[in-house]
Amino acid sequence: MSRFQIRVPATSANLGPGFDSVGIALSKYVTLDCEPAEEWHFSVPVEDREHIPSDKRNLIYKTALAAAQTRGFDSLPPTHVTLTNDVPVARGLGSSSTAVVGGIELADQLLDLELTRYEKFKIACDIEGHPDNVGPAVYGGIMVSNYDGEHLDYVHFTEDLDTLTWLSVVPDYHLETEKARSILPLEIDYKEGVRSSSRANVLVAALASKDWALAGKMMKNDQWHQPYRKMLIPGFDAVTEVLEGEQSLGYYISGAGPTMVAVFDEWTKEKERRLQNKLSSYTVEALAVELDGVTTIQKNEVPAAES
Repeated sequence: MSRFQIRVPATSANLGPGFDSVGIALSKYVTLDCEPAEEWHFSVPVEDREHIPSDKRNLIYKTALAAAQTRGFDSLPPTHVTLTNDVPVARGLGSSSTAVVGGIELADQLLDLELTRYEKFKIACDIEGHPDNVGPAVYGGIMVSNYDGEHLDYVHFTEDLDTLTWLSVVPDYHLETEKARSILPLEIDYKEGVRSSSRANVLVAALASKDWALAGKMMKNDQWHQPYRKMLIPGFDAVTEVLEGEQSLGYYISGAGPTMVAVFDEWTKEKERRLQNKLSSYTVEALAVELDGVTTIQKNEVPAAES
């Protein structure tokens, strides 16, 4: 049996007002090095073992089995998966979506399912419940998607996104999605809903027309979730003040948080150093858009013990 490697990009959801429907793939990755084994086992980085199981409780395995079952299989060949994780857990950069998309890709490779990207996307939506993170993890670039539990529609953007820098500002604590959702209101005023919807519409139109300054303006003016969730992120206002001072086009809470992402059309190493110094209590990293989504590389070399 052949070895193979799966690489899944981090994702950043919402981009401000595109709540539960807009997401982007970024240049941080979870890598799965897969090889035949006597039983299922995940080699998990030490720093993630508190959150990621090494046995069949692992979300990657659960998703792989669920994907297999959609095609009539009830088991998977035992596999040893070595995880290399560059995506922080429960920080708003799509860590659970990397596991879901990685699991679907794993099942596709192990069982030769020959799933299309759309089929992978649909299975991922059925598991996750909404498309904002899993879409860009599958396709790369920016995905604008709608999923109602049955019908899945999307628009995929990639053109000129590589001219922008997406700066992640990651606090040193976790924020569970359930907690970040529980703080949102159950109802909003109708007129405010119309205004929030219009901001999301303009965001998408600005991204499509490559009007980055207008897109950034909309990112900052979301009213769907950011006014509530920023209360769970100590220092949010201080961070955004620094980002404004460095001429960020826009910024937003990534997914459910607590990571914040800022967008720049002009970038230098000097600017990066200044931001890292001014935001020294955060992990600050300049990222690019990932245009390809999940990828698999076949490794045909024989096992090390036999070489």
